[in-house]
Amino acid sequence: MAETRYDVLTIGNAIVDVIARIEPGFLEKEGLSEGIMHLVDTDRSAYLYERMPADKRQISGGSAANTAAGVASLGGRARFVGKVADDPLGDVFADDLNAIGVDYDTSRLMNGAATARSMILLSDDGERTMNTYLGACHELTEADIREDEIGAASITYMEGYLWDPVEAKKAFVRAAHYAHKHERPTSFTLSDPFCVHRYRDEFLDLMRSRTIDYVFANVEEVKALYQTDDLQVAAREIAKDAEVAAITMGAAGAMAICNGEVVTVPAFPVDVVDATGAGDLFASGFLLAVARGQNFEMALRAGCLAASEVISHIGARPVLDLRQLAAEKGLAV
Repeated sequence: MAETRYDVLTIGNAIVDVIARIEPGFLEKEGLSEGIMHLVDTDRSAYLYERMPADKRQISGGSAANTAAGVASLGGRARFVGKVADDPLGDVFADDLNAIGVDYDTSRLMNGAATARSMILLSDDGERTMNTYLGACHELTEADIREDEIGAASITYMEGYLWDPVEAKKAFVRAAHYAHKHERPTSFTLSDPFCVHRYRDEFLDLMRSRTIDYVFANVEEVKALYQTDDLQVAAREIAKDAEVAAITMGAAGAMAICNGEVVTVPAFPVDVVDATGAGDLFASGFLLAVARGQNFEMALRAGCLAASEVISHIGARPVLDLRQLAAEKGLAV
């Protein structure tokens, strides 16, 4: 086993988030389903960008990158692996991550697609509808996965969205191989119900083959994985397939399942402003706590706390210092 340099290393799509509140009826007019991540091409991306409100915000994002940001805010050592282009938005992405303490230096894509962007449309109830142009982030390959980095991370975490492009899928499997070679656990998030529907059998195989050890999901994702409307049925099934499953349940809190034991904790009460990044930040708290030897109850509480902070404001990155917030709540992360 290599010397530990990172608590959590995350791998995923490097995306710049463009966030704006929308008027009622906007989604219906544009033919969009609320709460879903839609993949869009270059033309559709430009079309939606032009129709978003003028007061939109642009910040670096992406699911696994948000998780790395949360780990750093909690005081952990985080590294992110993901592809951006050699363009101004790529500069913004890299500068943002390094400024908040996330180690990031994946090689840039030259003379290819532009840096990815995700147009995030916020409804009045805080629900987010994402329209994502993947661009350069789809060009992640096995060459970007370095054994010395993976082997030096207590836990490697990957996003289900990474399973879309063929080359990134190979990178995903390569990273898992390196982690297990160095006796480190692997983890991934199911990411989105539509993502689960596309790759259900493959995701189940990743779990059953123990390519992946820890699985993160929300209620709708885990129910989609097992094609049931009953959360308890889905929970029983995932207990058979995953070494550890962490399931977020919104206002009802979260549960962890391991070796037949189920641990649940309540959510931290908060007024929801923007649900973007809730699952990403939950993963950051859970992963860091586990990486540092905490039990699952503490990991769940840390995850719920980080999620509660990020949904209390617009944007998928924490505004408050999560390490200080955890200390105030008596959480040993």
